[in-house]
Amino acid sequence: MSTATASADTHTEHDPHATNTGISNTKLAMWLFLGTECLLFGGLISTYLLYKTRGNGKTLPTDIFDIPFTSVSSFVLLMSSLTMVLALSAINRGDIERTRGWLLTTAMLGGVFIGGQVYEFTSFVREGVGFTTNPASSAFFTLTGFHGVHVSLGILMLMSLVVASVQGRLKPQNAETVEIVGLYWHFVDIVWIFIFTVIYLIPAE
Repeated sequence: MSTATASADTHTEHDPHATNTGISNTKLAMWLFLGTECLLFGGLISTYLLYKTRGNGKTLPTDIFDIPFTSVSSFVLLMSSLTMVLALSAINRGDIERTRGWLLTTAMLGGVFIGGQVYEFTSFVREGVGFTTNPASSAFFTLTGFHGVHVSLGILMLMSLVVASVQGRLKPQNAETVEIVGLYWHFVDIVWIFIFTVIYLIPAE
């Protein structure tokens, strides 16, 4: 057997899911999924930009924003990306206990963000701005609501990893699973940066 053949056989043994792209099918599928999500959020953000000033004579969401509160909530979500990185680093070192701790911390920070979003939505409703109040409010609730759903799904993924670690099913060889969940989590964090900038920082004309 030639050296090249032996090397190829060794690579196959170590990475049975390798593809011609150099990454596993699972990771490739996640990247493709995130690509479609970019298109979805791109459409939602464009729609909001078109409708954000259409109040039909009623209160606009931009009139009642609590930007300091939302800024703190956004900072909490962004910090969860750091704890996600620490979780991946821990499992790569084989430290399952710290991996579990960082995953749980990430999920908790995501939960705080969702709690802040629920508080904001209820505050808007109390001010008379609901989903069907005007086109601007519909675009706002749709965009931020879809993002909130994505964060909630990410929290469920994180908690499934926490449960797996408690049951002894999350091991260093499963580091790619943590990495894939991390890709999704970083995506929703990055998307929020764009949403926060478009909705809260760019003034309505």
